[in-house]
Amino acid sequence: MSNAWYLYLFFAAALVLAGLLGLLLNRNLIRLFIAIEVVGKGVSLLLLSTGFAKGSILTAQALVVTYIVIEVSLVATALALIINVYRHGKSLDVRGLAKLKG
Repeated sequence: MSNAWYLYLFFAAALVLAGLLGLLLNRNLIRLFIAIEVVGKGVSLLLLSTGFAKGSILTAQALVVTYIVIEVSLVATALALIINVYRHGKSLDVRGLAKLKG
């Protein structure tokens, strides 16, 4: 059980890589937002696994809870912006955002 943090580290790296791959391959704003969230969850799992490995799990948990609280406001703001982009342009394609220039 003492080497279980390697498994957490592996899955954290897999989540970060999957999110980065999603960022590179998608042009839809919703899919890009989901990919960013996957990267964020991978980073929070990475924080927890390093805290578990170093024996300071309480500090890592405090960091992750703070990250989650901040992320809630970011999610609400990002989704509001995505909804406004869709209402204005009737498309969620990133390439169509050039029309929004003033």
